[in-house]
Amino acid sequence: MNIVVSGASSGIGYEVAKQAALIQDNLVVAIARSEDKLQALRTDVLNKNPDARIYTLTFNLATGDYKDLSHEIFDFANKYDLLINNAGLLINKPLKELTASDFDQMYQVNSRAVFLLSKVLLPRMPKGSQIINISSMSGFQGSAKFPGLGLYSATKGATAVLTESMAREWASDGITVNCLCPGAVDTQMLREAFPGYETPVKAENMAEFILNFAETANGVMNGQIIPVTLSAHD
Repeated sequence: MNIVVSGASSGIGYEVAKQAALIQDNLVVAIARSEDKLQALRTDVLNKNPDARIYTLTFNLATGDYKDLSHEIFDFANKYDLLINNAGLLINKPLKELTASDFDQMYQVNSRAVFLLSKVLLPRMPKGSQIINISSMSGFQGSAKFPGLGLYSATKGATAVLTESMAREWASDGITVNCLCPGAVDTQMLREAFPGYETPVKAENMAEFILNFAETANGVMNGQIIPVTLSAHD
């Protein structure tokens, strides 16, 4: 299976890319802004399996040229079977303190990039392929909302609604699109936004769930927005 993972330099994306690349016959393209962190990911994987097919692309999903990305990404494979839109940006501020720049930054990464990266890959995704968008429990309709997460929740909620539209419009192409909304996971983004907050769920736990979902949900579910809460032992 040929797989693209965005936001792969840390947290859930790092673990998804690593675990996927260590599965025999998979080819993984990991996308993130940080070249150093992507190289660390590649080294981590190749130390465990020197034959693993993992490739990295340094790209800013907020400001990068997606036309250039489309040329680079197809140097690694002619087609892709799975896209995991995982990149996220959280600026923890009360709504009254948020600026237009804060809005633009979170929207560009949390919503706009999901659409643009999916659109780049769509022409090279054969029937039976799938897109999994990673939103957040805070963006799930009806979930509890917390001070400081208002705009983050809104941009992640937009990803959920976009998922439903993508699923409807691209079903005729044989592509399924679903959205997972994880609860709190121990990642660098969470630790930086909420110093001192602790959760027993590790990034590797959530990554394992996402890859299992990709294996079992394809062709069975489409356009679903699914809240995901794991215990420490899942």
